[in-house]
Amino acid sequence: MLASELDYELPETLIAQRPASPRDSSRLLVADAKTGAISHHVFRDLPRFLGPGDALVLNETKVLPARLIVRRPGGGQTELLFLREVRDGVWETLARPSRRMRAGMDLLAGEETLRVMEPLGEGRWAVAGPDVRGTLRRRGRMPLPPYIEATPETEREYQTVYARNEGSAAAPTAGFHFTEGVLERAARAGAGVARVTLHVGSGTFAPIRTGDLCKHRMHAEHYAVPEEAARSVERARRVVAAGTTVARALESWAASGEREGETEVFIYPGYEWKVVDALLTNFHLPRSTLLAMVMSFAGKDLVREAYEIAVRERYRFYSFGDAMLLLNGGRRRSPS
Repeated sequence: MLASELDYELPETLIAQRPASPRDSSRLLVADAKTGAISHHVFRDLPRFLGPGDALVLNETKVLPARLIVRRPGGGQTELLFLREVRDGVWETLARPSRRMRAGMDLLAGEETLRVMEPLGEGRWAVAGPDVRGTLRRRGRMPLPPYIEATPETEREYQTVYARNEGSAAAPTAGFHFTEGVLERAARAGAGVARVTLHVGSGTFAPIRTGDLCKHRMHAEHYAVPEEAARSVERARRVVAAGTTVARALESWAASGEREGETEVFIYPGYEWKVVDALLTNFHLPRSTLLAMVMSFAGKDLVREAYEIAVRERYRFYSFGDAMLLLNGGRRRSPS
């Protein structure tokens, strides 16, 4: 598949700057990969599409205040985005500007010092400190995407209601629509709620820069599927993944046999799904690995049609935008 097949036209006015209020009042486009039917709802209708024996799987990751402005020797500033801890006290970061970074350089965040260890390529650097998480909590900012204006309100809103395990450099945005009321109604519909973790890093949000998708390299992200969640998924009538990060965690577990580890799996058309039957997701950026995954799950034609309809019907796009529920996809969809 060519990266150009992931392009589409989007008016800038449809890029959401705030989540819906209340969260579950966002719109929900429902597309059936088996029948091709597309219908329009609001997110609080989600429990209508769940039933006894379903496992609704959530990503409990919590976003770190992972964006940090530091001073270089000589007084210049660099913005660091802390992606993941690669070993004790050493973090993979994305630096901007990257060209002024040097191995061995000391960086100041207020009075706290960090040390640049080595380049990792593509603007990424290993950076170490005695208490990086503490530094981020004291001095970091929430890592809002560049298309969202950073305000105190948007930074507070950039978290799911069930976030628990701190470690993400970006939010699992399909989870933004959930409220406690939606989760309670999902349980009353008979669906069990399972919880996994995938700490979102550049593997999820880095754009595809190669013309051929098979040449794109995914950066590693940490995932964990607790034993209780694994049991819920294994006995489920249908597995409903609340977001592409959940799908990536579950499919990584199925592919490796390991319930916890680092994943570099890249899911794009041609992938054989092993776990997920229904996928809840937002509307994603062009040329993104997330859009490639969605096309793999439900078929390129249906996803293109759904996106065209969403633009025409003025759905809200990207992180704070509206949601789409894809039914009968993944392992349930007949090969196209």
